[in-house]
Amino acid sequence: MKEFKRYTVTAALPYTNGPVHIGHIAGVYLPADIYCRYLRMQERDVIFVCGSDENGIPITLKAKKEGITPQQLVDKYHKIISESFAEFGISFDIYHRTSSPLHYETASEIFKTLYDKGIFEEQTSMQYYDEEAGQFLADRYINGTCPNCGFDKAYGDQCENCGTSLSPTDLINPRSMLSGQKPVRKETTHWYLPLDKFQPALEKYILEDHTEWKPNVYGQCKSWLDQGLQPRAVTRDLDWGVPVPIEGAQGKVLYVWFDAPIGYISATKALTPEWEKYWKDPETRLLHFIGKDNIVFHCIVFPAILMAEGSYILADNVPANEFLNLEGEKISTSRNWAVWLNEYLIDFPNMQDVLRYVLCSTAPETKDNDFTWKDFQARNNNELLAILGNFINRVAVLTFKYTGGIVPQSKPGPAEIALGLEIAAFPLKISAAVEEFHFRDALSEVMNLARLGNRYLAETEPWKLKEGQEERLHTILNTVLQLSANLSILCEPFLPYTANKLREFLNLGKLNWNDAGRIDLLEPGKQLKQPGLLFRKVEDEEVEIQIEKLQASKRQNQVLNVRPLKEEVSFESFSAMDIRIGIILEAEKVPKTKKLLKLLIDTGIDKRSVVSGIAEYFDPRKIIGQQVSILVNLAPRMIKGIESHGMILMAENSAGELSFIQSTGLQETGSEIR
Repeated sequence: MKEFKRYTVTAALPYTNGPVHIGHIAGVYLPADIYCRYLRMQERDVIFVCGSDENGIPITLKAKKEGITPQQLVDKYHKIISESFAEFGISFDIYHRTSSPLHYETASEIFKTLYDKGIFEEQTSMQYYDEEAGQFLADRYINGTCPNCGFDKAYGDQCENCGTSLSPTDLINPRSMLSGQKPVRKETTHWYLPLDKFQPALEKYILEDHTEWKPNVYGQCKSWLDQGLQPRAVTRDLDWGVPVPIEGAQGKVLYVWFDAPIGYISATKALTPEWEKYWKDPETRLLHFIGKDNIVFHCIVFPAILMAEGSYILADNVPANEFLNLEGEKISTSRNWAVWLNEYLIDFPNMQDVLRYVLCSTAPETKDNDFTWKDFQARNNNELLAILGNFINRVAVLTFKYTGGIVPQSKPGPAEIALGLEIAAFPLKISAAVEEFHFRDALSEVMNLARLGNRYLAETEPWKLKEGQEERLHTILNTVLQLSANLSILCEPFLPYTANKLREFLNLGKLNWNDAGRIDLLEPGKQLKQPGLLFRKVEDEEVEIQIEKLQASKRQNQVLNVRPLKEEVSFESFSAMDIRIGIILEAEKVPKTKKLLKLLIDTGIDKRSVVSGIAEYFDPRKIIGQQVSILVNLAPRMIKGIESHGMILMAENSAGELSFIQSTGLQETGSEIR
């Protein structure tokens, strides 16, 4: 591996439209923090930069929902997020803001450089406009009925029910999320980054120069490149964000995924006047820690921007993680199905390292993983408390009992020499894992060192030594104290609060990574301090409270999820719909889709094909013969190459479960529903 003079480590900028949750911590901030703490302990030149992402549509939508201004919203959540990170021990060198004047200036300069070089393509198109609100509508400001599955809450960029990528013009009955009114089409101009022109350079950068990237990152990038990159708009019609810094662009701002990664650069500018050496010197290693949903922006869009600018280095690695689920379900901020970091810190005071340990032990490094409160309890009680905490407690009790807390002299025998060789191997094993971003394996080796100490005590049984065996007793105590000192070094990137407690107990100053592996870290005669317990037991009642909190959120969400009344329609519009009783004759899955079924339905008028997004809820073999309600005079649509003639009507409860709508008594096929 190439040796670098310095390191620039970034962690994805969290949106300031809510607090951060354990999925964010496990996927991005904890692995980045472990890596940076490790580098600092090796005395490498590293900066760790992050900040609040305070622009973009999610900010304006949440502000509107809360009835406050976007600035009030970002101020509120920036404070919550930054304070939570600090208390949790995420060791940023700077936590900046993309609403700062310095960020506006930096993002504007880069846009203007690309504009002056003729990089952008200017395109005029017809986009939706809300006449009542007096505003163009970005994709996420529009919802309507999905043309593929009939879901009536699809967004202008994607249907979250069937997963289909959409354009706003694809939606049936589009509605503005600002006013609820039907938008009109109006001409607007935007500037596009021609990613297609950068495809050859991006293919070399990723597919040739960085084959060592994690499979999930490399594979997703290759998929995008294989499909062929297309120009991407880098401006939006909004009144919140970085204004587009050119003539004729009034009322437009930079697209959030253009300006957000530049936030890393503006944060570095705010941190040090020597910022350029961290962003423009090829001897600097740039690393982006992100979640898998941000891969395309950090590996394709942002590098293309930097390539176009011409003076910046590109990321040497982008160690993206998969997603963390919660109690078997996907974390959802909208449903409040999450463990919020700020709430955890209140509910479990002084237990930052317990959550750090659990999230690192179960980190979704190669696949999605699951956090459960029962597992949290088990890992605390059966691992941290029973292995690491128990070992240190035994060492402290024995030392104060037999030597009054003074480090004794040692005369190593064969067992101690062999143990010393084992201890010396741990820093190398942990380093190798951290350097490859295998943080779970690295933490496991830290615990193995504690297990080694417990095993040594069990084998030597110093409490059974008799009078006259003081030399042997002192050697054993010295050995386990030296092992404890090694633990204080090797656990620090993962469990910094625990490392501090260990150093206080051992009366040690700050040690570096290269000090680990030695068995002479504590000089004989040194007075130790009485330690407190490193960890406490997590009781069943505490876990039950957290589980009940989640269940209460689910119950509340089920109540709140009753959709509001839709806008009125005329009697004539309603009476124009022809809804009949039909019966399913055939059902099969549509190939290469997860949610679509192809149905053959006898309507009493004819037999027709209908494509329906219900495959996740019903076994096609078990719904043959099922009576359904079907809208028969809906204009046909092509869905995945199949012409769909109609739409079956379904009922959806607050839990998202679907059921067929049918008459209470068996009616003749073809009967009208009025």
